Amino acid sequence: MMNAQATDTQADPSAARRAAPWDRPYLVGIGGCGMSGLAQLLHQRGARVRGSDSTQTDLTNSLDTLGIRVDLDQTAGAIPEDADALIASAAIRPDHPQALEGERRGLGVMTYAEALGACMERATGVAIAGTHGKSTTTAMLGCALTDAALDPSVIVGAICSQLSKGALSDPRLDAPVGFRLGQESIPQGERAGQGGLLLAEACEFNRSFHSLRPTIASISRVEADHLDIYGSLDAVVEAFAGFARLVPHERDGGRLLIAHEGAHRREITAGLGCKIETIGFSPSADWTIGYDPGTRDVWVARAGEPTFSWVNQMPGEHNAINSATAFALGRTCGGAGDALARSLGAFRGLDRRMQLLGDRAGVRVYDDYGHHPTEVEATLRALRQSERPEERGGRLICVFQPHQHSRTRFLLEEFATSFEQADIVIVPQIYFVRDSEAEKHRVSASDLVDRLRTRGVRAMHLYPFEAIIEQLENVCRPGDLLVVMGAGPVWQVARGYLDGGAQA
Repeated sequence: MMNAQATDTQADPSAARRAAPWDRPYLVGIGGCGMSGLAQLLHQRGARVRGSDSTQTDLTNSLDTLGIRVDLDQTAGAIPEDADALIASAAIRPDHPQALEGERRGLGVMTYAEALGACMERATGVAIAGTHGKSTTTAMLGCALTDAALDPSVIVGAICSQLSKGALSDPRLDAPVGFRLGQESIPQGERAGQGGLLLAEACEFNRSFHSLRPTIASISRVEADHLDIYGSLDAVVEAFAGFARLVPHERDGGRLLIAHEGAHRREITAGLGCKIETIGFSPSADWTIGYDPGTRDVWVARAGEPTFSWVNQMPGEHNAINSATAFALGRTCGGAGDALARSLGAFRGLDRRMQLLGDRAGVRVYDDYGHHPTEVEATLRALRQSERPEERGGRLICVFQPHQHSRTRFLLEEFATSFEQADIVIVPQIYFVRDSEAEKHRVSASDLVDRLRTRGVRAMHLYPFEAIIEQLENVCRPGDLLVVMGAGPVWQVARGYLDGGAQA
Protein backbone atom coordinates (compact mmCIF):
# COMPACT_ATOMS: atom_id res chain seq x y z
CA MET A 1 0.00 0.00 0.00
CA MET A 2 2.82 2.35 0.86
CA ASN A 3 4.56 1.69 -2.48
CA ALA A 4 1.33 2.36 -4.38
CA GLN A 5 1.00 5.70 -2.65
CA ALA A 6 4.58 6.60 -3.49
CA THR A 7 3.98 5.68 -7.15
CA ASP A 8 0.87 7.87 -7.33
CA THR A 9 2.82 10.82 -5.98
CA GLN A 10 5.63 10.31 -8.50
CA ALA A 11 3.10 10.10 -11.35
CA ASP A 12 1.57 13.42 -10.32
CA PRO A 13 4.14 15.57 -8.46
CA SER A 14 1.56 18.31 -7.89
CA ALA A 15 -0.55 15.89 -5.81
CA ALA A 16 1.83 16.14 -2.86
CA ARG A 17 1.74 19.93 -2.99
CA ARG A 18 -2.04 19.96 -3.06
CA ALA A 19 -2.35 17.54 -0.13
CA ALA A 20 0.51 18.66 2.12
CA PRO A 21 2.03 22.12 2.67
CA TRP A 22 5.57 20.82 2.02
CA ASP A 23 7.19 18.17 -0.15
CA ARG A 24 10.10 17.15 2.10
CA PRO A 25 9.62 18.24 5.72
CA TYR A 26 12.06 17.21 8.44
CA LEU A 27 10.63 16.85 11.98
CA VAL A 28 12.93 17.24 14.98
CA GLY A 29 11.47 15.40 17.99
CA ILE A 30 9.36 13.22 15.72
CA GLY A 31 8.76 10.59 18.41
CA GLY A 32 6.24 12.56 20.49
CA CYS A 33 2.51 11.84 20.28
CA GLY A 34 1.63 15.04 18.44
CA MET A 35 4.72 15.14 16.25
CA SER A 36 4.41 11.50 15.20
CA GLY A 37 0.77 12.12 14.30
CA LEU A 38 1.73 15.15 12.25
CA ALA A 39 4.44 13.09 10.53
CA GLN A 40 1.91 10.43 9.56
CA LEU A 41 -0.59 13.03 8.37
CA LEU A 42 1.98 14.66 6.10
CA HIS A 43 3.33 11.29 4.91
CA GLN A 44 -0.07 9.92 4.02
CA ARG A 45 -0.93 13.16 2.24
CA GLY A 46 2.01 12.57 -0.09
CA ALA A 47 4.98 14.36 1.49
CA ARG A 48 8.36 12.66 1.87
CA VAL A 49 8.71 12.91 5.66
CA ARG A 50 11.85 12.32 7.66
CA GLY A 51 12.85 13.25 11.18
CA SER A 52 14.94 12.68 14.27
CA ASP A 53 14.56 11.87 17.93
CA SER A 54 16.89 11.27 20.84
CA THR A 55 15.51 7.85 21.74
CA GLN A 56 14.22 4.82 19.88
CA THR A 57 10.68 3.97 21.01
CA ASP A 58 7.64 2.05 19.84
CA LEU A 59 6.45 5.24 18.13
CA THR A 60 9.70 5.76 16.21
CA ASN A 61 9.69 2.09 15.25
CA SER A 62 6.13 2.38 13.93
CA LEU A 63 7.12 5.42 11.88
CA ASP A 64 9.99 3.46 10.40
CA THR A 65 7.63 0.67 9.30
CA LEU A 66 5.61 3.31 7.39
CA GLY A 67 8.71 4.35 5.50
CA ILE A 68 9.36 7.48 7.60
CA ARG A 69 13.07 7.46 8.37
CA VAL A 70 13.97 8.44 11.93
CA ASP A 71 17.55 9.51 12.73
CA LEU A 72 18.59 8.80 16.31
CA ASP A 73 21.75 10.92 16.30
CA GLN A 74 20.88 14.59 16.66
CA THR A 75 24.25 15.78 17.95
CA ALA A 76 25.86 16.40 14.55
CA GLY A 77 23.08 18.73 13.51
CA ALA A 78 22.66 17.02 10.16
CA ILE A 79 19.56 17.77 8.07
CA PRO A 80 18.84 16.25 4.63
CA GLU A 81 20.00 18.54 1.84
CA ASP A 82 16.62 18.50 0.11
CA ALA A 83 14.54 19.33 3.20
CA ASP A 84 12.13 22.19 2.46
CA ALA A 85 10.81 22.69 6.03
CA LEU A 86 12.16 22.11 9.53
CA ILE A 87 9.47 21.43 12.16
CA ALA A 88 10.44 21.15 15.84
CA SER A 89 8.54 19.87 18.85
CA ALA A 90 8.04 22.09 21.89
CA ALA A 91 10.81 20.17 23.67
CA ILE A 92 13.46 21.34 21.17
CA ARG A 93 15.43 24.32 22.41
CA PRO A 94 16.74 27.08 20.09
CA ASP A 95 20.33 25.92 20.66
CA HIS A 96 19.58 22.36 19.52
CA PRO A 97 22.16 21.36 16.85
CA GLN A 98 19.54 20.66 14.19
CA ALA A 99 17.64 23.86 14.98
CA LEU A 100 20.87 25.82 14.57
CA GLU A 101 21.55 24.08 11.27
CA GLY A 102 18.05 24.90 10.07
CA GLU A 103 18.63 28.57 10.85
CA ARG A 104 22.03 28.50 9.12
CA ARG A 105 20.49 27.06 5.97
CA GLY A 106 17.68 29.59 5.91
CA LEU A 107 14.94 27.05 6.60
CA GLY A 108 14.12 28.59 9.95
CA VAL A 109 12.39 26.51 12.62
CA MET A 110 8.65 25.96 12.48
CA THR A 111 6.86 24.82 15.62
CA TYR A 112 4.53 21.83 15.73
CA ALA A 113 1.56 24.16 16.18
CA GLU A 114 2.57 26.31 13.20
CA ALA A 115 2.84 23.22 11.01
CA LEU A 116 -0.50 21.92 12.23
CA GLY A 117 -2.06 25.31 11.52
CA ALA A 118 -0.76 25.15 7.94
CA CYS A 119 -2.39 21.74 7.56
CA MET A 120 -5.68 23.13 8.89
CA GLU A 121 -5.73 25.73 6.14
CA ARG A 122 -6.25 22.88 3.67
CA ALA A 123 -8.89 21.16 5.81
CA THR A 124 -11.86 21.84 8.05
CA GLY A 125 -9.92 22.35 11.25
CA VAL A 126 -11.53 21.49 14.59
CA ALA A 127 -9.51 22.71 17.57
CA ILE A 128 -10.34 21.69 21.15
CA ALA A 129 -9.10 24.17 23.77
CA GLY A 130 -9.43 24.67 27.51
CA THR A 131 -7.37 24.19 30.63
CA HIS A 132 -8.61 20.59 31.06
CA GLY A 133 -10.00 17.69 29.06
CA LYS A 134 -8.47 18.40 25.65
CA SER A 135 -7.09 14.92 24.96
CA THR A 136 -10.18 13.09 26.19
CA THR A 137 -12.60 15.33 24.30
CA THR A 138 -10.54 15.11 21.09
CA ALA A 139 -10.40 11.32 21.27
CA MET A 140 -14.12 11.08 22.04
CA LEU A 141 -14.95 13.36 19.13
CA GLY A 142 -12.61 11.50 16.78
CA CYS A 143 -14.24 8.16 17.59
CA ALA A 144 -17.76 9.62 17.39
CA LEU A 145 -17.19 11.26 13.99
CA THR A 146 -15.67 8.03 12.71
CA ASP A 147 -18.73 6.10 13.85
CA ALA A 148 -20.93 8.78 12.25
CA ALA A 149 -19.20 8.07 8.89
CA LEU A 150 -17.56 11.51 8.60
CA ASP A 151 -14.06 9.94 8.44
CA PRO A 152 -11.97 12.60 10.27
CA SER A 153 -8.23 12.94 10.59
CA VAL A 154 -7.30 13.15 14.27
CA ILE A 155 -4.16 13.96 16.23
CA VAL A 156 -4.38 13.28 19.98
CA GLY A 157 -1.63 13.85 22.54
CA ALA A 158 -2.27 10.43 24.07
CA ILE A 159 -2.85 6.84 23.05
CA CYS A 160 -6.43 5.71 22.34
CA SER A 161 -7.00 2.11 21.25
CA GLN A 162 -10.39 2.89 19.63
CA LEU A 163 -9.30 5.90 17.61
CA SER A 164 -8.48 4.26 14.29
CA LYS A 165 -11.73 2.33 13.79
CA GLY A 166 -14.20 4.09 16.10
CA ALA A 167 -15.71 3.17 19.45
CA LEU A 168 -18.39 0.94 17.89
CA SER A 169 -15.94 -1.29 16.04
CA ASP A 170 -14.98 -4.84 17.01
CA PRO A 171 -12.55 -4.62 19.99
CA ARG A 172 -10.30 -7.04 18.12
CA LEU A 173 -9.58 -4.17 15.71
CA ASP A 174 -8.29 -1.91 18.51
CA ALA A 175 -4.80 -0.50 18.02
CA PRO A 176 -2.82 1.76 20.40
CA VAL A 177 -2.55 4.95 18.34
CA GLY A 178 -2.70 8.71 18.77
CA PHE A 179 -3.38 9.45 15.12
CA ARG A 180 -6.03 8.70 12.53
CA LEU A 181 -6.03 9.57 8.83
CA GLY A 182 -9.38 10.46 7.28
CA GLN A 183 -10.63 11.64 3.91
CA GLU A 184 -9.45 14.84 2.24
CA SER A 185 -13.06 16.06 1.95
CA ILE A 186 -16.08 15.60 4.22
CA PRO A 187 -18.05 12.72 2.73
CA GLN A 188 -21.58 13.62 3.89
CA GLY A 189 -23.70 15.90 6.05
CA GLU A 190 -24.22 19.64 5.86
CA ARG A 191 -20.50 20.23 5.26
CA ALA A 192 -20.16 17.54 2.57
CA GLY A 193 -17.50 18.39 0.00
CA GLN A 194 -15.62 20.82 2.26
CA GLY A 195 -12.04 20.10 3.28
CA GLY A 196 -11.74 16.95 5.38
CA LEU A 197 -12.15 17.22 9.14
CA LEU A 198 -8.85 17.64 10.99
CA LEU A 199 -9.21 17.38 14.79
CA ALA A 200 -6.50 18.41 17.22
CA GLU A 201 -5.96 19.71 20.72
CA ALA A 202 -5.33 23.44 21.01
CA CYS A 203 -2.71 23.82 23.74
CA GLU A 204 -2.41 27.18 25.47
CA PHE A 205 1.19 26.61 26.63
CA ASN A 206 3.41 29.35 25.23
CA ARG A 207 0.37 30.56 23.24
CA SER A 208 0.98 27.80 20.71
CA PHE A 209 -2.75 27.58 19.89
CA HIS A 210 -2.48 31.00 18.26
CA SER A 211 -0.78 29.21 15.35
CA LEU A 212 -3.80 27.03 14.55
CA ARG A 213 -6.38 27.84 11.88
CA PRO A 214 -9.63 26.21 13.00
CA THR A 215 -12.99 26.51 11.31
CA ILE A 216 -14.68 25.01 14.37
CA ALA A 217 -13.35 25.42 17.92
CA SER A 218 -14.34 24.71 21.49
CA ILE A 219 -13.20 26.22 24.78
CA SER A 220 -13.91 24.47 28.07
CA ARG A 221 -12.97 25.84 31.50
CA VAL A 222 -10.29 28.53 31.52
CA GLU A 223 -8.20 28.60 34.70
CA ALA A 224 -4.84 29.81 35.91
CA ASP A 225 -2.09 27.55 34.59
CA HIS A 226 1.30 27.93 32.90
CA LEU A 227 1.79 31.01 35.05
CA ASP A 228 5.52 30.80 34.36
CA ILE A 229 4.53 31.92 30.85
CA TYR A 230 1.50 34.13 31.53
CA GLY A 231 2.06 35.57 34.99
CA SER A 232 -1.66 36.08 35.72
CA LEU A 233 -5.10 34.68 35.03
CA ASP A 234 -5.97 37.85 33.10
CA ALA A 235 -3.18 37.08 30.66
CA VAL A 236 -4.43 33.50 30.29
CA VAL A 237 -7.93 34.78 29.49
CA GLU A 238 -6.55 37.21 26.93
CA ALA A 239 -4.63 34.36 25.27
CA PHE A 240 -7.85 32.36 24.92
CA ALA A 241 -9.55 35.43 23.51
CA GLY A 242 -6.79 35.62 20.92
CA PHE A 243 -7.40 31.97 20.05
CA ALA A 244 -11.15 32.59 19.68
CA ARG A 245 -10.47 35.46 17.27
CA LEU A 246 -8.87 32.94 14.89
CA VAL A 247 -12.25 31.30 14.20
CA PRO A 248 -13.60 32.73 10.92
CA HIS A 249 -16.81 34.69 10.52
CA GLU A 250 -20.13 32.86 10.67
CA ARG A 251 -20.69 33.43 6.93
CA ASP A 252 -17.46 31.48 6.30
CA GLY A 253 -18.54 28.57 8.49
CA GLY A 254 -16.88 29.69 11.73
CA ARG A 255 -18.31 28.09 14.88
CA LEU A 256 -17.25 28.42 18.52
CA LEU A 257 -18.58 26.24 21.35
CA ILE A 258 -17.68 27.64 24.77
CA ALA A 259 -18.47 26.55 28.32
CA HIS A 260 -21.42 28.46 29.75
CA GLU A 261 -19.72 28.60 33.16
CA GLY A 262 -16.06 28.89 34.08
CA ALA A 263 -14.68 29.99 30.71
CA HIS A 264 -14.73 33.80 31.10
CA ARG A 265 -16.88 33.69 27.98
CA ARG A 266 -17.95 37.34 27.98
CA GLU A 267 -14.34 38.53 27.82
CA ILE A 268 -13.31 35.80 25.38
CA THR A 269 -16.22 36.16 22.92
CA ALA A 270 -16.46 39.96 22.83
CA GLY A 271 -16.51 41.23 19.26
CA LEU A 272 -16.36 37.82 17.54
CA GLY A 273 -18.00 37.32 14.15
CA CYS A 274 -18.29 33.54 14.32
CA LYS A 275 -21.40 31.75 15.47
CA ILE A 276 -21.15 31.23 19.24
CA GLU A 277 -22.94 28.58 21.27
CA THR A 278 -22.58 27.78 24.96
CA ILE A 279 -22.65 24.42 26.73
CA GLY A 280 -23.10 23.59 30.39
CA PHE A 281 -25.42 22.43 33.16
CA SER A 282 -27.32 25.71 33.21
CA PRO A 283 -30.78 25.64 31.55
CA SER A 284 -29.83 28.89 29.85
CA ALA A 285 -26.95 27.27 27.93
CA ASP A 286 -27.52 26.60 24.23
CA TRP A 287 -26.52 22.97 24.85
CA THR A 288 -27.75 21.85 28.28
CA ILE A 289 -25.99 18.90 29.94
CA GLY A 290 -27.53 16.48 32.40
CA TYR A 291 -25.58 13.89 34.39
CA ASP A 292 -26.40 11.25 37.01
CA PRO A 293 -23.17 10.25 38.85
CA GLY A 294 -24.79 7.07 40.18
CA THR A 295 -25.69 5.61 36.79
CA ARG A 296 -23.28 7.69 34.64
CA ASP A 297 -26.21 8.67 32.42
CA VAL A 298 -25.39 11.73 30.29
CA TRP A 299 -27.97 13.64 28.27
CA VAL A 300 -27.75 16.72 26.09
CA ALA A 301 -30.64 18.98 25.12
CA ARG A 302 -30.76 21.76 22.56
CA ALA A 303 -33.75 23.89 21.61
CA GLY A 304 -35.55 22.51 18.59
CA GLU A 305 -33.80 19.13 18.69
CA PRO A 306 -34.52 15.83 20.43
CA THR A 307 -32.63 15.06 23.63
CA PHE A 308 -29.88 12.48 23.18
CA SER A 309 -28.47 10.35 25.97
CA TRP A 310 -25.89 7.66 26.64
CA VAL A 311 -24.09 6.03 29.57
CA ASN A 312 -20.48 7.09 30.03
CA GLN A 313 -17.98 4.33 30.67
CA MET A 314 -15.57 6.88 32.15
CA PRO A 315 -16.86 8.15 35.53
CA GLY A 316 -17.05 11.72 36.76
CA GLU A 317 -18.85 14.96 36.05
CA HIS A 318 -15.81 16.25 34.15
CA ASN A 319 -16.03 13.32 31.73
CA ALA A 320 -19.76 13.98 31.31
CA ILE A 321 -18.80 17.50 30.21
CA ASN A 322 -16.11 16.12 27.90
CA SER A 323 -18.50 13.71 26.20
CA ALA A 324 -21.30 16.30 25.93
CA THR A 325 -18.83 18.73 24.36
CA ALA A 326 -17.77 16.04 21.89
CA PHE A 327 -21.45 15.43 21.05
CA ALA A 328 -22.17 19.12 20.42
CA LEU A 329 -19.04 19.46 18.27
CA GLY A 330 -19.99 16.31 16.40
CA ARG A 331 -23.40 17.78 15.59
CA THR A 332 -21.71 21.01 14.47
CA CYS A 333 -19.53 18.93 12.13
CA GLY A 334 -22.66 17.35 10.64
CA GLY A 335 -22.79 14.04 12.51
CA ALA A 336 -26.11 12.30 13.15
CA GLY A 337 -27.12 12.55 16.81
CA ASP A 338 -28.02 8.89 17.30
CA ALA A 339 -24.69 7.67 15.86
CA LEU A 340 -22.72 10.14 17.98
CA ALA A 341 -24.57 9.12 21.15
CA ARG A 342 -24.05 5.39 20.53
CA SER A 343 -20.34 5.99 19.97
CA LEU A 344 -19.90 8.06 23.11
CA GLY A 345 -21.59 5.34 25.14
CA ALA A 346 -19.08 2.81 23.80
CA PHE A 347 -15.97 4.97 24.37
CA ARG A 348 -13.70 3.21 26.87
CA GLY A 349 -11.04 5.88 27.38
CA LEU A 350 -7.40 6.50 26.60
CA ASP A 351 -4.07 5.83 28.20
CA ARG A 352 -3.28 7.63 31.46
CA ARG A 353 -6.75 9.16 31.76
CA MET A 354 -8.36 7.40 34.73
CA GLN A 355 -6.94 4.20 33.26
CA LEU A 356 -7.54 1.01 35.22
CA LEU A 357 -4.26 -0.92 35.02
CA GLY A 358 -5.24 -3.97 37.05
CA ASP A 359 -5.69 -5.54 40.43
CA ARG A 360 -3.12 -6.83 42.86
CA ALA A 361 -4.31 -8.87 45.82
CA GLY A 362 -7.55 -6.91 46.07
CA VAL A 363 -5.97 -3.48 45.42
CA ARG A 364 -7.31 -1.81 42.26
CA VAL A 365 -4.66 0.33 40.53
CA TYR A 366 -5.41 3.38 38.35
CA ASP A 367 -3.05 5.59 36.36
CA ASP A 368 -3.92 9.20 35.53
CA TYR A 369 -2.26 12.16 33.83
CA GLY A 370 -3.85 14.83 36.04
CA HIS A 371 -1.38 17.51 37.12
CA HIS A 372 -3.53 20.61 37.82
CA PRO A 373 -5.47 21.02 41.10
CA THR A 374 -8.84 20.97 39.34
CA GLU A 375 -7.90 17.76 37.52
CA VAL A 376 -6.69 16.13 40.74
CA GLU A 377 -9.87 16.96 42.63
CA ALA A 378 -12.17 15.89 39.78
CA THR A 379 -10.38 12.57 39.25
CA LEU A 380 -10.23 11.62 42.92
CA ARG A 381 -13.87 12.56 43.44
CA ALA A 382 -14.99 10.57 40.38
CA LEU A 383 -13.04 7.49 41.42
CA ARG A 384 -14.35 7.58 44.97
CA GLN A 385 -17.92 7.91 43.68
CA SER A 386 -17.53 5.09 41.17
CA GLU A 387 -15.31 2.66 43.11
CA ARG A 388 -16.59 3.33 46.66
CA PRO A 389 -13.55 1.75 48.36
CA GLU A 390 -14.97 2.47 51.83
CA GLU A 391 -17.81 0.01 51.17
CA ARG A 392 -15.30 -2.84 51.03
CA GLY A 393 -13.24 -1.58 53.95
CA GLY A 394 -10.70 0.12 51.71
CA ARG A 395 -9.10 3.52 51.36
CA LEU A 396 -8.21 5.82 48.49
CA ILE A 397 -4.40 6.06 48.30
CA CYS A 398 -2.91 8.59 45.90
CA VAL A 399 0.68 8.87 44.68
CA PHE A 400 0.96 12.33 43.13
CA GLN A 401 4.03 13.73 41.39
CA PRO A 402 3.86 17.52 40.97
CA HIS A 403 4.73 18.64 37.44
CA GLN A 404 7.08 21.63 37.32
CA HIS A 405 8.25 23.66 40.26
CA SER A 406 6.67 26.88 38.94
CA ARG A 407 3.20 25.31 38.66
CA THR A 408 3.57 23.84 42.16
CA ARG A 409 4.61 27.18 43.62
CA PHE A 410 1.95 29.27 41.87
CA LEU A 411 -0.86 26.83 42.70
CA LEU A 412 0.37 25.47 46.03
CA GLU A 413 -2.72 26.47 48.02
CA GLU A 414 -5.04 25.11 45.30
CA PHE A 415 -3.15 21.81 45.33
CA ALA A 416 -3.47 21.66 49.11
CA THR A 417 -7.28 21.64 48.85
CA SER A 418 -7.53 19.20 45.93
CA PHE A 419 -6.76 15.97 47.84
CA GLU A 420 -9.68 15.99 50.26
CA GLN A 421 -11.05 12.79 48.69
CA ALA A 422 -7.81 10.89 49.41
CA ASP A 423 -7.07 9.03 52.63
CA ILE A 424 -3.31 8.79 52.08
CA VAL A 425 -1.15 10.90 49.74
CA ILE A 426 2.45 10.07 48.83
CA VAL A 427 4.43 12.81 47.06
CA PRO A 428 7.74 12.10 45.27
CA GLN A 429 10.14 14.78 44.07
CA ILE A 430 8.67 17.46 41.79
CA TYR A 431 9.21 16.62 38.13
CA PHE A 432 11.79 19.13 36.92
CA VAL A 433 11.08 20.32 33.37
CA ARG A 434 11.53 23.68 31.64
CA ASP A 435 11.95 25.61 34.92
CA SER A 436 15.17 27.38 35.85
CA GLU A 437 17.52 26.18 38.56
CA ALA A 438 16.50 29.19 40.64
CA GLU A 439 12.83 28.18 40.41
CA LYS A 440 13.78 24.68 41.48
CA HIS A 441 14.85 25.98 44.89
CA ARG A 442 11.74 28.08 45.56
CA VAL A 443 9.41 25.17 46.33
CA SER A 444 9.70 21.48 47.19
CA ALA A 445 7.50 18.42 47.51
CA SER A 446 7.79 18.80 51.28
CA ASP A 447 6.00 22.16 51.04
CA LEU A 448 2.99 20.44 49.53
CA VAL A 449 3.09 17.66 52.12
CA ASP A 450 3.15 20.24 54.93
CA ARG A 451 0.09 21.99 53.46
CA LEU A 452 -1.77 18.68 53.18
CA ARG A 453 -0.99 17.73 56.77
CA THR A 454 -2.33 21.03 58.07
CA ARG A 455 -5.61 20.10 56.38
CA GLY A 456 -5.75 16.73 58.10
CA VAL A 457 -4.65 14.63 55.11
CA ARG A 458 -2.26 11.80 55.93
CA ALA A 459 0.62 12.72 53.61
CA MET A 460 4.28 11.84 53.23
CA HIS A 461 7.19 12.73 50.97
CA LEU A 462 9.15 9.76 49.61
CA TYR A 463 11.71 9.21 46.86
CA PRO A 464 12.97 7.53 44.73
CA PHE A 465 10.14 5.61 43.06
CA GLU A 466 11.52 2.33 44.40
CA ALA A 467 11.01 3.58 47.95
CA ILE A 468 7.42 4.52 47.15
CA ILE A 469 6.71 1.07 45.74
CA GLU A 470 8.21 -0.48 48.86
CA GLN A 471 6.00 1.73 51.04
CA LEU A 472 2.93 0.73 49.02
CA GLU A 473 3.82 -2.91 49.65
CA ASN A 474 3.51 -2.20 53.37
CA VAL A 475 0.56 0.20 53.33
CA CYS A 476 -1.87 -1.20 50.76
CA ARG A 477 -4.39 -3.82 51.82
CA PRO A 478 -7.31 -5.62 50.12
CA GLY A 479 -10.14 -3.25 49.27
CA ASP A 480 -7.87 -0.23 48.74
CA LEU A 481 -7.92 1.91 45.62
CA LEU A 482 -4.49 3.12 44.45
CA VAL A 483 -4.35 6.10 42.09
CA VAL A 484 -1.02 7.19 40.60
CA MET A 485 -1.19 10.71 39.15
CA GLY A 486 1.01 13.18 37.33
CA ALA A 487 2.33 14.22 33.92
CA GLY A 488 5.86 13.00 34.62
CA PRO A 489 7.25 9.45 34.81
CA VAL A 490 5.29 8.63 37.98
CA TRP A 491 3.36 6.01 35.96
CA GLN A 492 6.39 3.80 36.70
CA VAL A 493 5.18 3.53 40.30
CA ALA A 494 1.85 2.04 39.25
CA ARG A 495 3.49 -0.40 36.85
CA GLY A 496 6.17 -1.27 39.37
CA TYR A 497 3.65 -1.99 42.10
CA LEU A 498 1.67 -4.29 39.79
CA ASP A 499 4.85 -5.99 38.54
CA GLY A 500 5.89 -6.61 42.13
CA GLY A 501 2.65 -8.44 42.62
CA ALA A 502 3.37 -10.60 39.60
CA GLN A 503 6.78 -11.50 40.95
CA ALA A 504 5.51 -12.29 44.44
